[in-house]
Amino acid sequence: MRILITNDDGIEAPGLDALQKIANDLSDDVWIVAPETDQSGAAHSLTLHEPLRLRKLSERTFAVKGTPTDCVIMGVRHVLTDKAPDLVLSGVNRGSNVADDVTYSGTIAGAIEGTLLGIPSIAMSLAVDWEDLDRIYWQTPMQLGADLVRKMLDAGWPKDVFLNVNFPDREPERVECIKITEQGRRDPDYLRIEDRMDTRNNPYYWLGFKPMSMITGEGTDLHAVKSGAISVTPLCLNLTHRETCRKLSAFIE
Repeated sequence: MRILITNDDGIEAPGLDALQKIANDLSDDVWIVAPETDQSGAAHSLTLHEPLRLRKLSERTFAVKGTPTDCVIMGVRHVLTDKAPDLVLSGVNRGSNVADDVTYSGTIAGAIEGTLLGIPSIAMSLAVDWEDLDRIYWQTPMQLGADLVRKMLDAGWPKDVFLNVNFPDREPERVECIKITEQGRRDPDYLRIEDRMDTRNNPYYWLGFKPMSMITGEGTDLHAVKSGAISVTPLCLNLTHRETCRKLSAFIE
């Protein structure tokens, strides 16, 4: 099995090392194409107004000056032209990607692009305590990730679906279980703006995040990760809301 791995935290991120460990436990044909710099929040964006730069770091490791989407495209369409990957893994992101995060996440975008290219794809993220970043349980995805991927591959999923996996912020032996979940919703006030002044008295602004202030009902990704479980959420590429289609058709047509 040929595996292409990428991320959005950049080629130097420790989460990429964790993902490489997972991939190496699954196959001896693992390739890395990851962003040159941190692309967190890049979502499913393409680089269209400047050229892509590809830097070869080793026989199977490449850095791209671009987004996670660029990396997957470069990996499939340029680096691995002899044989397409059988699986795309994106992550392991430092911080969960649950609820509304999936629309912003570059980690999710790597799995989206793999799916668009017809390759089974999985995004992986690890919840962290942002008040204590010296203690991140990378060993949790490293120890549990490969077996989880094997189970999901054995089960299979539709071609227009990718899987969003979130590991809880705890040691592997304290993980409760694996839960198949649906996408939750955060409190609308989750995002905030910090306004500051520079040394010349000009205002500037940072987007910030409040602590997880809303845990939706049981069965969501938010609830699972908070309760110490691994969350697996199948997400589909087609965003059409069919019930509204039927309602509008009946009213308008």
